Amino acid sequence: MDARKTILQVAKENKTFKTADVVKKLEGNISRQYISALISHMVREGQLLKGGSTASAFYALPENSELIVETISLRFDTDKIEEHTVYNTLRDRYNLVRGLPDNIQSILFYAFTEMLNNAIEHSKSKNIEIEIRKDKNNLTFIVNDFGIGVFKNVMRQRKLKSEIEAMQDLLKGKTTTQPHSHSGEGIFFTSKIADLFRLESFEYTLRVDNNIKDVFFEELKPSKNGTRVLFTISMHSKKHLSDIFNRFVTNPGEPGFNKTEILVRLFTQGTIYISRSQARRILSGLEKYETIVLDYDKVSTVGQAFADEIYRVFKNNHTNIKIESRNMIEPVKFMIERAQENKFKIS
Repeated sequence: MDARKTILQVAKENKTFKTADVVKKLEGNISRQYISALISHMVREGQLLKGGSTASAFYALPENSELIVETISLRFDTDKIEEHTVYNTLRDRYNLVRGLPDNIQSILFYAFTEMLNNAIEHSKSKNIEIEIRKDKNNLTFIVNDFGIGVFKNVMRQRKLKSEIEAMQDLLKGKTTTQPHSHSGEGIFFTSKIADLFRLESFEYTLRVDNNIKDVFFEELKPSKNGTRVLFTISMHSKKHLSDIFNRFVTNPGEPGFNKTEILVRLFTQGTIYISRSQARRILSGLEKYETIVLDYDKVSTVGQAFADEIYRVFKNNHTNIKIESRNMIEPVKFMIERAQENKFKIS
């Protein structure tokens, strides 16, 4: 009996199959070792696709690729790992990482090592769990720790009033609890390069959905001790890390991270932006940038004091900083232009 034909027959009949299914079909006439080697050879040739690993490995025809969901789940002692060695293990030991397009490989390396490093350096968790899964459409990784929680940590270290303010600060970029050893750029850039990015910790979730270009602060039920990061990107994505990095420099091609984008509507619970204190909350920490982009999408109106604080007071005190405004409806544009006209007025 032709073993290769039998393998293809089993694949057609069962959609997905294991080596044992072929051994049973051949009724023991050919050794399991030979069948296993032949299947591996057919995978390398592209006649079959492989899912799972070791004892859980299974196979399917390329036409049934949607049934192949490859998953790697590992758990580590935090004090015994480094982010790059974990990534190298995933790359060298598992087929899941191999064969990815170059742009996806570079994105995965950056995002995964940044998020794992955050857990190692900041979480104070004894253990860290990671999971990477891939199907024909998406690549997803999860970094899960059981420590102090990213929002609570930022809130305490930066003396903020709430975890919501911590989420707001993380979206500004350059937010870190260890400024002498970390730039604070990891979460910012990882959230920008993902198709979907979720940061879950205790009672809250920060969700960035770049497919619809929106950001959400959500309550998390049940709550999650520690921090869980979920990152998803399409297997067919044309994104490149360099494009994201260049988006946040004032002059593309120059080194440095000196530009940030702020969704103004995330800094209040309603849709009206009136107070000077709201403006100060938005501006907190932004003096480190050369360009600030304020996005007024879904903002219906702003008050005189709000606009004055940003476009006159802050601008007069930071003449070297460029402020760009986008997605303004007429009432918002009117108040901003009025404040700009009065920018040299002395209070």
